[in-house]
Amino acid sequence: MTRPHRRPALARRPARTALACCLLLLAALMSGGCADRDRETLVVLGPWTGAEGVAFEAMLKRLDDGTGETYTYKGTRSLRETLVAQLEAGDPPDVAVLNSLGELTEYARGNRLEPLDSPGHPPWAPRVDVNGSRRTYWVPLKVDLKSLVWSKSKSKGKAGGSGGARPRWCVGMASQATSGWPGTDWIEDLVLHRSGPGTYARWATGRLSWRSPEVRGAWTAWAELLGERSKKSVDLSLTTSYEGTPDPKAARPAPRGLLNSPELDCTHEHQSAFIRYLYANANGSGGAKGGSDGGVRVDPSARFLPGPAAHDGAYEVAGDMAAVFSGNPAARELVERLSGSAARRLWHEEAEPELRPFFPGAGDPQPTDPGGGEAAALLTGKADTLCFDASDAMPPALRDAFHRAVLRYFRDPSGDRLDTLLGQLDTVRAETGGTTGDSPGGASGGGLPPDAVCAPPSDG
Repeated sequence: MTRPHRRPALARRPARTALACCLLLLAALMSGGCADRDRETLVVLGPWTGAEGVAFEAMLKRLDDGTGETYTYKGTRSLRETLVAQLEAGDPPDVAVLNSLGELTEYARGNRLEPLDSPGHPPWAPRVDVNGSRRTYWVPLKVDLKSLVWSKSKSKGKAGGSGGARPRWCVGMASQATSGWPGTDWIEDLVLHRSGPGTYARWATGRLSWRSPEVRGAWTAWAELLGERSKKSVDLSLTTSYEGTPDPKAARPAPRGLLNSPELDCTHEHQSAFIRYLYANANGSGGAKGGSDGGVRVDPSARFLPGPAAHDGAYEVAGDMAAVFSGNPAARELVERLSGSAARRLWHEEAEPELRPFFPGAGDPQPTDPGGGEAAALLTGKADTLCFDASDAMPPALRDAFHRAVLRYFRDPSGDRLDTLLGQLDTVRAETGGTTGDSPGGASGGGLPPDAVCAPPSDG
């Protein structure tokens, strides 16, 4: 009998090998899946929505190298209200980005923030006295330059081509819950330019009366600069957004900038560098093109404001700072990464040219678009002194009262009304810790000493 040809070992070996490979692959997949589930997600709460929020979120995703925690971003226009609600619910974000030094100082003193290892970075991130120890509690992510005037290239004015003509100022005071800040920017810039950084810093930190000649004079100078206005014009400015009005003929109506809002019929706008996104099309090296009315030029506001030339090199600035609200050590590491060179490079790459952020250091990538490039040069070297937005350095209660007072004064700039408003602001100043002189440790005015508000541009 002939036996059948059998190769049992050889026949079964490939099957066993294949089965083993499949089991190893399945184990690897299961292990990887568990690892992904074990990766903790850190939440960043911030103010950027729309295209700005998209760019920041894209940077955050690229910053995630896949080896540690994952990051998620939640942007909102109601940042303060959202953060307060989360804190009250006992569920704060790991990291929050705020533009108010006054709010951040209150959170630090209320033991809501985790101290950082940063040595401090005035005027963006000064050291704060908490429980007898001076520490840094936040770091700047992006910054901004104020003390600028945008104007139509063909317009005449103090800094314009022909000179002598009185600027017709664009004013849009509406900004949802924070309406009034375009007016406080005017007052702050006037205090800085007329009286210098030292007086400005004392006022911003609660050490100078609102009824002092230096502060009161800034309010009256603003009214004089704006000139006579009809009730219709005043009402329009109070209800018009700082971004201007949309073009009703456009297929997709969007803000077009105050200079291009025909309802206002104005030639000059006092506004921060961020507004350049509304005048984004390049027009040479000195400005941005603003639609059918021609080009838009940007100049330092000192060329338009009354005050000593000695203070021309001082500029008002603002910033968005990141602070750690959770006890997770990984959140502190994230803040360090967000304020580092890699994150700044990625953010610059992801943002549209007219929305690229300004960063505090001369070595950081900066906007190069018209207007943005000039502002970046001032921020990182040409300016002598940078002073943080005074209202954002004040305690929130005083800042909010300042906003309301500006709206009331804009409607009625009489001397009696001004005296009443400044008296009310002095009352709030006293209630929030203001003093009539410097106090040890910088304990007045929300906890910031005067030397924390103004500083030279930074190299890093």
